[in-house]
Amino acid sequence: MASGGLQARSVGANSPAAAEAAIDRTYLARFTMGNDALEQEILELFAAQAPHYLHRLRTAATDADWQEAVHTIKGSAAAVGARQLQRRAELAERIETRLAPADREAQRDRALRSIAEATAAACRQIGQMFGH
Repeated sequence: MASGGLQARSVGANSPAAAEAAIDRTYLARFTMGNDALEQEILELFAAQAPHYLHRLRTAATDADWQEAVHTIKGSAAAVGARQLQRRAELAERIETRLAPADREAQRDRALRSIAEATAAACRQIGQMFGH
């Protein structure tokens, strides 16, 4: 891997991140062309913005607000190599707006919990990478 300076700490065998790291470090190293300082800056910016992204999703008042918030999360996750989060956001984008309101809200609640869980895993990994 091109990024030699940044080392992720080990993850517990029973954690969800053990099967697949929350951040795809190989992708990120390619994206940053092996620039460790840029990698750290991008990941720390993502971690700082993540609570704002989740807040926008939690407070989405309209279908358009939901779509915009989840699309932002998907794009940000893709940019940093947060593949689990990206996939969960992609699924959340597909929630049908034609469902009955109660069904749509139930699906969105499940999607929000899933996205929040993947976001937390990504932020934990970022914190471990940089000793935060």
